[in-house]
Amino acid sequence: MSSRFAPRPTRTTVRGGETAVPAGVPRQATAARTRTWKPPFPLDLGVTVGPLRRGPADPTFRTTPDGSVWRASRTPEGPGTLRLALRSGTVEAEAWGPGADWFLDRLPTLLGASDDPAAFEPRHRLVAATARRRPGLRLTRTGLVLESLIPSILEQKVTVDEAYRAWRLLVRGHGEPAPGPTPNLYVMPDPRTWSLIPSWEWHKAGVDNKRASTILRAAKVAARLEEAAAMEPVKAQARLELIPGIGPWTSAETVQRSNGAPDAVTVGDLHLPGIVGHALANDRAADDEAMLSLLTPYEGQRHRATRLILLSGHTPPRRAPRMRRTDIALL
Repeated sequence: MSSRFAPRPTRTTVRGGETAVPAGVPRQATAARTRTWKPPFPLDLGVTVGPLRRGPADPTFRTTPDGSVWRASRTPEGPGTLRLALRSGTVEAEAWGPGADWFLDRLPTLLGASDDPAAFEPRHRLVAATARRRPGLRLTRTGLVLESLIPSILEQKVTVDEAYRAWRLLVRGHGEPAPGPTPNLYVMPDPRTWSLIPSWEWHKAGVDNKRASTILRAAKVAARLEEAAAMEPVKAQARLELIPGIGPWTSAETVQRSNGAPDAVTVGDLHLPGIVGHALANDRAADDEAMLSLLTPYEGQRHRATRLILLSGHTPPRRAPRMRRTDIALL
């Protein structure tokens, strides 16, 4: 629903990729590069690119009242800013900066043109109902590894609020203003800049030495890691996991975005097994083993199944306080 009476996104549906995009009104094109593309399938712009947003104040991602989605990235051609808007079934795209052509050339892939939802067959009533309600869900494929890997590392073993704060502070403090007309949008640091961030800046951002060291190791071999975007997801995960500190949870969270991996299941997560267990078997105490067993009918499409479960908003009632936040910057 797009009216003012539409339900607000919850923490769970946001994790499933839901991003509220205002209906908006057309705006005058002012970009150096433009492209229009009419997808041959239903497209929900907010749900498709929503997983790329790291919190409501992500400095690399923004939605605006005119119905636009703005995204700033460090492409292989250099920094770039992309504005997307969906008008009457047609995507209007504008891009700025050295990465503009790279962005526009890969626009259909970013918006799920290489995804194949026809391969997915719902096996549970809840999943089937959500699939009917969300026909515009497509799995994005950015083709960029480091921009998904680093925030995923920051999310290891901490609350999402802590991770989002760290990402925000580090990108604003060490990135660069994004090209184009939108203020307060930033491109994340390049690998060399990540490697030069002093220890006290990690500390101020609330990032412990283990996560900071993992990011530094990844930055040293960034070029090799970026090659994983062209690999099959299983091989891409294997390459990422060669870096000490990167395990199945982090690699899955990365290739879901960089490679559009429909079967990359996030194992080792604190909440996901309970959400999946509750939705499919009324088992809120499910662990990773139980979750994978429940997802067996969706082999090859397990990530899509979990996205639909998250987007359903069907979550077990909370029984314990949220994970306590520990700000190491205050230590």
